[in-house]
Amino acid sequence: MQLFDPFDDLAGKAPRSSGSSSTGGLGIGLRWHSVEAAHLDSRVVSCPDPEALPPSLRGLLAADGAGGLARAFDPGELLPDWQAARMVTVPGGFFRRTQGRSRVEPRAGRFYPGPFLEGAPGLPPGTPTAFRVISIAADGEITVDFNHPLAGLPVDLELRLLDLSPPVEPPANVGRAAVTNGPGMQARWRGQRTDFGQGDSFARADDGPDADFYATPRMVQHIDDTTRARIARLYRALLPEAGDVLDLMSSWTSHLDPAASALRVAGLGMNAEELAANPILRERVVHDLNLEPRLPWPDARFDAVICTVSVEYLVRPVEVFREVRRVLRPGGRFVITFSNRWFPPKAIGPWAELHEFERMGLALEFFLEAGDFGALNTWSLRGLPRPPEDPYAGRLATSDPVYAIWGQAM
Repeated sequence: MQLFDPFDDLAGKAPRSSGSSSTGGLGIGLRWHSVEAAHLDSRVVSCPDPEALPPSLRGLLAADGAGGLARAFDPGELLPDWQAARMVTVPGGFFRRTQGRSRVEPRAGRFYPGPFLEGAPGLPPGTPTAFRVISIAADGEITVDFNHPLAGLPVDLELRLLDLSPPVEPPANVGRAAVTNGPGMQARWRGQRTDFGQGDSFARADDGPDADFYATPRMVQHIDDTTRARIARLYRALLPEAGDVLDLMSSWTSHLDPAASALRVAGLGMNAEELAANPILRERVVHDLNLEPRLPWPDARFDAVICTVSVEYLVRPVEVFREVRRVLRPGGRFVITFSNRWFPPKAIGPWAELHEFERMGLALEFFLEAGDFGALNTWSLRGLPRPPEDPYAGRLATSDPVYAIWGQAM
């Protein structure tokens, strides 16, 4: 997939003269690699005057303003390099486990706000905004890392001018915008497993039968029009042009491109009326994966599997991922997408407390624990304008973000 594939239909030009105002957008693509996966984080901000960009970034925009050239930044160029002094060990008693009415326990690999360690000895100067727990000793001592999660890694940056109407996120510092508020948090720390919990930690606020919760059909959209269109474009890029596809945890819409008529789509969901209303489905199965993770299909049945805005409801996710691998043909992709909206009573315990980028890390962990998946990728897209007709347009300027994780059956 091309670095800026989600922006291909939005490419435009911005004013080139200094001091001119712009109504367009600037697409920022950040590509990097961790031990376990390849990552692409895309973000849209308001377009500054291109001539006002730092020289290190201005060259990424072609003479006609189209952009699309990538530049590789070595560690320490785009953000401070990793510093040993920002990795400290503190007594466990300084971790503030009581947060309002909630009890929070530190877990290795997880991120927490800086104030959780306020007053602890040996913290780096300034006011660190967040830290990552690296390890917890038997005596309770906690080793934490205050470095940026991308510190020490080379990254590739690409800019593209977009034909958009405001409002979108202000640019501030374009280079900083590319790496702030999330990128890097989805990866393990130096390849070590992230402890997201298991067993009871995947319980829900509403542990009643899912069949009761989903008994009434919900013929509503859970993400806005722009986000649905971006997900459809991503699926079009990742799925085969023809073949057998399983829409896991399906509903009355499969979020596939309408042009994907050559795909033979089977849908597995919780409500028969919703599945019956989905015109793209050729096969419909009502099945509760939380009661029985096994999928009712033979081995190597599908060329691809998708799961849209639903992975957060699985209480036995690794078992389901192993089943997905079983029904996938070799080389077939399993693609998961979600946003920042969900049914709180039915989401697994960690979901609400995780940073949005950590949720990608949780889904990535499911792939890794399930095994037999390769070519793992995470992908994010934030900052596109919210559709003016959307019911939240008066309160939210930007569209619902898109987060995606996928892997190939080995």
